Amino acid sequence: MKKVLIIAFYFPPCINMGAQRPYRLAKYLSSNGWEPIILTKTLPGKPPDGIRIIETPYKDVIGTLKSSFGFDRQKGIHEQMHIQESKNYSHSAWKSKIIKIMREIIAFPDDFIGWQKFALESACELLDNVRIDAIISTSYPVTSHVIASKLKRKYRIPWVADFRDLWTQNHYVRKYRLIHLAEKFLEKKTLSGADLLVTVHPLTDMLREMHRDKNALCITNGYDPADYPETELQLSGKFSITYTGILYAGKRDPSMLFRVIDQLIQDRKIDRDRLEINFIGCSEKWLREEVKSYGLEKIVRIQGMIPREEALRIQRESQVLLIIRWNNKKEEQIIPGKLFEYFGARRPILAIGAGGVVQDILEKTQTGRFADNDKSLSDIILQYYREYMGDGTVSYSGNQTVVDYTYPSIARQYAEVLNTLPC
Repeated sequence: MKKVLIIAFYFPPCINMGAQRPYRLAKYLSSNGWEPIILTKTLPGKPPDGIRIIETPYKDVIGTLKSSFGFDRQKGIHEQMHIQESKNYSHSAWKSKIIKIMREIIAFPDDFIGWQKFALESACELLDNVRIDAIISTSYPVTSHVIASKLKRKYRIPWVADFRDLWTQNHYVRKYRLIHLAEKFLEKKTLSGADLLVTVHPLTDMLREMHRDKNALCITNGYDPADYPETELQLSGKFSITYTGILYAGKRDPSMLFRVIDQLIQDRKIDRDRLEINFIGCSEKWLREEVKSYGLEKIVRIQGMIPREEALRIQRESQVLLIIRWNNKKEEQIIPGKLFEYFGARRPILAIGAGGVVQDILEKTQTGRFADNDKSLSDIILQYYREYMGDGTVSYSGNQTVVDYTYPSIARQYAEVLNTLPC
């Protein structure tokens, strides 16, 4: 069986969403003729069984920087310097500018550059003793690609650079101009040795525009059927709407939802005692303040990061699952990873904000509805609520066989791609 080295900073039991793609690929690639070997940092617990994993030390560059200035390594600098952050926060204050510039210079190209030395040492030890037929590096962090690039130059092994988010073309990340230009130069230099670029979003044209001599493919994220037993869970007794994930400092803005819910309550079209809204994975102060401004404190439950298994259970028990999109033109081609988890939960999906590819997928799979304004959102929520009041549940009628987004299928696609790489 051929062997593939997967370079992934995040891997279970790490609860970061970025750990799921390399894990699920590794889990199912072995059924498609490729034995995976994972290169990752020291894990915070016992990793999944049945996969060969090489764990390496990791130097926390940002933590070291905090300590050198007398800060707590585990807390944010803004919090410790009492600098207010809000949904509309910008780096206009001089203290914030200094923090941002220092961070971007010291942690170039990302916060995890301190992993590179250790990862390279372990990878070279492996490659000197074991035949590896292909390398996959997955980002974020992009340090994974820097490591893979160095390995490609030394060992001439076929290499796929896998992007869960784009590098310098990521519209969620803004850096100072000179640093951004330096990073673009680094991206082009790093990826010049890649045999193939893969993105989870339909952004292949953007990648080809920047890397004109490269082939680029879209292989989406997915969900693992093994995470979703056939046994059905008891749905929430309330009309529950659940969001899981981060909000990117309010770029994914829930205010339209709060505004519409508040109005429906005032119009007595929805009973506030029947309603429950969950935000899981985000606990920013500005979110709590916004909830309070609409008088929804007893309705909206805000939780930070929780174990993945618990988040999946809450999704399956919810009446409706929520996706919030940034109202940005570039967002239209972004597919959030949580969409696929929601497919696995088999509950109706409500997406708000920018339309684009998510709207197309929801319509094609018949798994949910999309709203881009207050009126359409109000109509959808009211329709769901009336169904809940009449039947005790919001019905699910998804046709997910139209497009197969399971990881066994996605790993099969990936194996076919690996088989085409030059020997």
